[in-house]
Amino acid sequence: MTSTQTPNGFSLDNGGRRIVVDPITRIEGHMRIEANVDEHNIIRNAVSTGTMWRGLEVILKGRDPRDAWAFVERICGVCTGCHALASVRAVEDALDIRIPTNAFLIRQIMEKVLAWHDHVVHFYHLHALDWVNPVNALKADPRATSALQLAVSPNNPKSSPGYFRDVQNRLKKFVESGQLGIFRNGYWDSSAYLLPPEADLMAVTHYLEALDFQKEIVKVHTILGGKNPHPNYMVGGVPCAINIDGDMAAGAPLNMERLNFIKLKLQEAFEFSQNVYVPDVIAIASYYKNWLYGGGLSAKNLMDYGDCPTVQGDPSTDRFPGGVILNGNWDEIHPIDARDPEQVQEFVTHSWYEYGAGREDIGLHPWEGVTDPHYVLGPNTKGTRTNIQAVDEEAKYSWVKAPRWRGNACEVGPLARYILAYSKGVPYVKAQVDDALGRFNALAGTSLTPREALPTTIGRTLARALEAHYCAQQLLDDYDALIANIVNGDLATANVAKWDPATWPKEAKGVGLVAAPRGGLGHWIKIRDGRIENYQCVVPSTWNGGPRDAKGNIGAFEAALLGMPMSNPEQPVEILRTLHSFDPCMACATHVMAPDGDELARVTVR
Repeated sequence: MTSTQTPNGFSLDNGGRRIVVDPITRIEGHMRIEANVDEHNIIRNAVSTGTMWRGLEVILKGRDPRDAWAFVERICGVCTGCHALASVRAVEDALDIRIPTNAFLIRQIMEKVLAWHDHVVHFYHLHALDWVNPVNALKADPRATSALQLAVSPNNPKSSPGYFRDVQNRLKKFVESGQLGIFRNGYWDSSAYLLPPEADLMAVTHYLEALDFQKEIVKVHTILGGKNPHPNYMVGGVPCAINIDGDMAAGAPLNMERLNFIKLKLQEAFEFSQNVYVPDVIAIASYYKNWLYGGGLSAKNLMDYGDCPTVQGDPSTDRFPGGVILNGNWDEIHPIDARDPEQVQEFVTHSWYEYGAGREDIGLHPWEGVTDPHYVLGPNTKGTRTNIQAVDEEAKYSWVKAPRWRGNACEVGPLARYILAYSKGVPYVKAQVDDALGRFNALAGTSLTPREALPTTIGRTLARALEAHYCAQQLLDDYDALIANIVNGDLATANVAKWDPATWPKEAKGVGLVAAPRGGLGHWIKIRDGRIENYQCVVPSTWNGGPRDAKGNIGAFEAALLGMPMSNPEQPVEILRTLHSFDPCMACATHVMAPDGDELARVTVR
């Protein structure tokens, strides 16, 4: 049994039983977790592995910078759009291009529609089933479910006993058929599930509602970006013409009829997050009031670049203010500069890449970044190159790099943004958090403060729900600003003054930053002679899911699992619960598709 203390203050003990969960995620399944559990079934060590290689940075070399967005947008089909936005922002930063006001506002709307959609899909379809037992919903009394619904969300129009009875009958057909359909492959007999049947039925009902509505909100992308997933972007603005009195057949996709449709969908999104999503998270969390685990780095180090300004180019108007919190000190927020080579760096000491002889343990700023694969297994690896049984955590063990801010591992994501915004006194966020926590305490009979409740798995999930509703409010504000600008006679959607590469400098470099659904996203580009010389993406799941660095600091995924008790290691609901709260997207972090025939799940206990 080996016990070590990491430089960022986490105690690791790699003795006891070793649990392997591979893959860890429900959709983006390129992630593996190995955890050591002691005799009391408490996790004492965790190792996070990205299991496939990313290659987009290599693919982009030598290409036209104006085309980069179309390549990087294919990094992921879930957070579609945020990589394209980061890319065009990076190129525009390099070439000093300012986009028209309409383009700025349309991009803001597309960014936040994505965030709202992503958060709703994440909770209901990727994370809720870590807390909700759909089989147990068959035992519910629909009348009691109706009463619960009215108690937690009195303004929800769909709350009658008959409505919940209909859903229960639909679910019963799944179970009686011998196949649970979308609810299969769960540990439904685990004692880790604590909800009463009525709460389970309410949540399953909203699971199905969200499944229906998620296809409606993305219609905004099809109008403004031509399609979804992977809507169209362009360097210099948006490829979306405005003609208020025109028709789509005449080549004017954005007319008054389409704008009115967009307003309708934005209002529906606002009402869903207000009446369904946020109340559900608060209600479910109240039954897990004693399950305050999964903090890790969220209780210590948090980072976001800042985004969603009300004035283009003015970070002081960011509705999500950027900064860094270290060592759990919410009262001191460090400024962040993504251009500073001493701040954001990536390490590959424990990643399957190499920087060259003598540079194995150094950190590289993304403008100088290298993506050179080097797949070697450590001497203590168990298994083979194509069938690893247990990784050697002292050696290289992941296809994900290890980003650091001034040498510090940080958590990124909605929780980081909300703690930063709360600490900076953003009025909307402060009111949201205080109201939500007041409702939670009233239901749970507790008196938790934000500093106690937020840095946990439950707090991380709540922050994502609150951010979705904040995005819905911003969407309505941005829509009003867009209409006002159009009414004032401004119809411009693109600035093409620097479209011709002949107008560019011989060398240029830029960075594009986005408050992506999973956290701070950055794309860095270097341009030489009109072509991409270097391109690096540092994505949220790289920040959260990266391995140890040269000094032994562990990442957010690994830290969040430490000290967590498990009901039954052979049914690792608690591991899934905490890691799903980050909404890990390992396709973003690794950028390669798995071949057909891969296993859907594997859990082993030794």
